[in-house]
Amino acid sequence: MAKCSVCDKAAHFGIQVSHSHRRSNKMWKSNIKKVKAVVNGTPKRVYVCTSCLRSGKIERA
Repeated sequence: MAKCSVCDKAAHFGIQVSHSHRRSNKMWKSNIKKVKAVVNGTPKRVYVCTSCLRSGKIERA
């Protein structure tokens, strides 16, 4: 679910390293919001990341 419908930005994975250098798996989630936007002329609820919202890549309904 945490995937932008405009730019396909999704969660990404890596290794978190503590101060004592213990390593553990970590997932970073994108800042995704559920907004009502105009898609093909009709209002529709879509999941969009906040960077796409701020840049104006979609038109909100």
